[in-house]
Amino acid sequence: MTSFNPLDLLISPAYAQTAGQAPQGGGLSFLIMPIVLIAVMYFLMIRPQMKRAKEHRSMLEKLGNGDEVITNGGIAGVVREIGDSFITIEIADNVRVRVQKAAIGNVLPKGSLKSA
Repeated sequence: MTSFNPLDLLISPAYAQTAGQAPQGGGLSFLIMPIVLIAVMYFLMIRPQMKRAKEHRSMLEKLGNGDEVITNGGIAGVVREIGDSFITIEIADNVRVRVQKAAIGNVLPKGSLKSA
């Protein structure tokens, strides 16, 4: 009869195997689970994020003068100048703001700002 050890609740005790007995729990299952988890993470998290980033880059490349945009901060305006990493947006008459290209969240349909 074995005595109860409180440590057995946290760490399972190891018992000796009899001679010639095959080990329990094949090594293949230890390899399959991490591969399955990595595949699930790729399809649920990494791939959609890469797709959104690609769409955002293509939107920024198509951006031109006169396009109506909204920034990630919620500022809406019309593109007046496009540089390598900054864009000048006119948010009111003779009020221009320079923002980073990456801060452009969306391109609005033409005439959206006039109706607002």
